[in-house]
Amino acid sequence: MLKIKVCGMRANQNILELAELRPDFMGLIFYEKSPRFVENGGDLEFIKNLNLKKVGVFVNADIEEIKQKIEEYKLDYVQLHGHESPDFCKQLQKLGVGIFKAFSVDSAFDFEKTEAFEKAVDYFLFDTKGDGYGGHGKSFDWTLLKKYNQKVPFLLAGGVSLDNLDAVLELKDLNLAGVDVNSKFETSPGLKDISALKILFEKIRKR
Repeated sequence: MLKIKVCGMRANQNILELAELRPDFMGLIFYEKSPRFVENGGDLEFIKNLNLKKVGVFVNADIEEIKQKIEEYKLDYVQLHGHESPDFCKQLQKLGVGIFKAFSVDSAFDFEKTEAFEKAVDYFLFDTKGDGYGGHGKSFDWTLLKKYNQKVPFLLAGGVSLDNLDAVLELKDLNLAGVDVNSKFETSPGLKDISALKILFEKIRKR
């Protein structure tokens, strides 16, 4: 069964409603330029004790900053969206967290770039290339994924919605571990449409 990661959470009640759906991963964005920057969301003390796999999303942050957030929010995974190296990923692994390494994909993307990270991550995340880092709500040409060697399981991000979910579920011969959803399931940046997410969860989990 595909895993479901819901990213860009920051509103307390919205997080509690999402938790009832039991996502496989919940993403918290620690990138200040993002409209979904988690620390603009108010008192998040309760997040520490949520029985969910929490993924902290960072862009070109330093080790000490990431370590601080791992401890503060009891993060289970770190997702790296910048120019981080394989060695950087390995240093984070030593802190006891899993690693997602994100890559922005377009027709010119060279999937050989992923090979150096194969022993330094738990998952890759393939997102749509655009201005900035993630949250574009646009999908890329998924046939490009056939160029990937499939050695490390990956999550598909970038414009995944109820409208194209059937196409995602039909992707064959790929090491597709799950989907990462964000802007297509929002009523405003950082606020998720729980009723739409329920439909997503039902469609994926009934297969």
